[in-house]
Amino acid sequence: MANEIGESADVAAGIVRSRDATRDIAQRLGIGSAPLCVVCGRGSSGHAGILLRYLVETRLRLPVSASAPSVITAFRTPLKLRDALFIVTSQSGRSPDLVEATKSARAAGARTVAIVNAIPSPVAEAAEFVIPIGAGHEHSVAATKTVIGSMAAGAALVAELADDGALRGALDRLPERLTHALALDWSRIADDLASASAVFVAGRGLALGSVREIALKLSEILRLPSIGVSAAELQHGPRAALSSRTPVIMMRLMDETAATVDALAKELRAQNIALHLAGGPLGSLPWLTEDDPLTDAITMLVPAYRMIEQAARACGFDPDRPPRLSKITETF
Repeated sequence: MANEIGESADVAAGIVRSRDATRDIAQRLGIGSAPLCVVCGRGSSGHAGILLRYLVETRLRLPVSASAPSVITAFRTPLKLRDALFIVTSQSGRSPDLVEATKSARAAGARTVAIVNAIPSPVAEAAEFVIPIGAGHEHSVAATKTVIGSMAAGAALVAELADDGALRGALDRLPERLTHALALDWSRIADDLASASAVFVAGRGLALGSVREIALKLSEILRLPSIGVSAAELQHGPRAALSSRTPVIMMRLMDETAATVDALAKELRAQNIALHLAGGPLGSLPWLTEDDPLTDAITMLVPAYRMIEQAARACGFDPDRPPRLSKITETF
């Protein structure tokens, strides 16, 4: 896992180098008449889809729906997706429910794009267009470099669909920022995890996909109940569950959500909730000079992954082989 986290910058660099191929796909998609976008993925790939949702809605102004593959596989109900943009993300490309959902969307007349690491694979074959993640083999059960690659690939597609020069520039800087992020030490979070009954991970907007991803890795590798939630939602029901035994990890981006995240951070500290905040003037975790919110959301995964991997080893856990899990989960 540690080695694969360190390879993330190379994966992102490969996606940047493949810009011409991504631009060709964007031009061929012709989404001018698309009524909506549907994103499809499970687990970590689903978290990449959350980031993609915010990008599509803010940069392309297309409403986005998260696909429920069981509608196709269990309920056997094809959806009316003519002219929709359908983007499936899968590391292995082998989960039967993602394959069937992609086939159904394409048969219904959707424009289908697969962001996959494994080519050839059934998901890649089911889609009309394929964007390779290009991360190479991932040995650890816990995905890291493929998650970062999935997010970068989705952002690269949106940059070309929107003809967004600023987003392209941010992606150009991403590999270097991922490399610098390897030096960030977030181990102080681990000090609060030993006595924690649960962990909350929070953020807003573009950070939400990474928030959910970090929570998954805490549960998966450290075997600690973890909840990834919008910072806005944390102010509702989940707030009642906060205590001295529920540390909060929060991600703050320099965008329209910054002020509300800062306000929540102040409130949590006033209530003596253990808060670990990345980003902004109130941040308690080491962070880089702020850049584009999109790439900052991706980059924050690196020190979080490193902290979790190191904490697992300190606890005597194998971060590469969590119990009762396998690299490929074939749901239907």
